Amino acid sequence: MHEWVASESLRGHMEAVAACMSAHAAIHAPDDTDDWMIAGLLHDFDYEKHPTEAEHPFVGVEFLRSRGDVNESVLHAILGHVLYSGVERDTPMAKHLFACDELAGFIVACAKVRPNGIGDLKSKSVKKKLKDKKFAAAVSRSDIELGIQELGVDQTEHIDRCIDAIRSAADRVGC
Repeated sequence: MHEWVASESLRGHMEAVAACMSAHAAIHAPDDTDDWMIAGLLHDFDYEKHPTEAEHPFVGVEFLRSRGDVNESVLHAILGHVLYSGVERDTPMAKHLFACDELAGFIVACAKVRPNGIGDLKSKSVKKKLKDKKFAAAVSRSDIELGIQELGVDQTEHIDRCIDAIRSAADRVGC
């Protein structure tokens, strides 16, 4: 990650998604927690150098595939975390990565405007901010909604799990 990503903000985002993925894996795939965490950590590692839809995440996945040390399930999930890839999110890992990506970024944005950061952030505050289209305007609310829908979980439950996960990794995330 450090070889490809100079931006502390992007590294923090990747750490936040990795934390969320680890939390979900502990429940849904306890034998696969490393792969789920790796998917979260590496999902955007090529974004800084290859930000276009023609390149991201395809360049990164091909690089990882050429190394031969990343499981195909992780690569599949990384490809599926963007709608434009055309890769179906047909595994629990892929569905969770998509459902955690935009939400993790939004949670961090919410934490950064609070006096206590992530420390006392609640899902109620996140849901209120989601309604404010001007706040963190670059975050896709429709992707957050679709991700939760694809998981088939309660919105509050998903947000709470992600908040707790990011809180546990606050030092690496930067909030």
